[in-house]
Amino acid sequence: MRITEVKVLPVEGDEKLKAFVTIKLDGCFVVRDMKIIKGNSGYFVAMPAKKMKDGTYRDLVHPLDRPTRQMLEEQVMNEYRRVQSEYKKREQVPNTV
Repeated sequence: MRITEVKVLPVEGDEKLKAFVTIKLDGCFVVRDMKIIKGNSGYFVAMPAKKMKDGTYRDLVHPLDRPTRQMLEEQVMNEYRRVQSEYKKREQVPNTV
């Protein structure tokens, strides 16, 4: 399995939620509604989840092993940092219109 595309949509004005993420696997399977969250010990990738009747959340999709989770999180966070860097560069360029 390869992650063939990562789309990061930053969220502004939320203390914890930093972005929504969509990934494509092998160019033929899409996972939407992943989230980048700023937690107490840093950023992490939250999988799409469903709220259960008892108020808890259950992941709808998730990696089954640690190496797969690490690979997924690394690619998602790299794209998040790239998008943030691009956004900061655009803010620094003066508007010449």
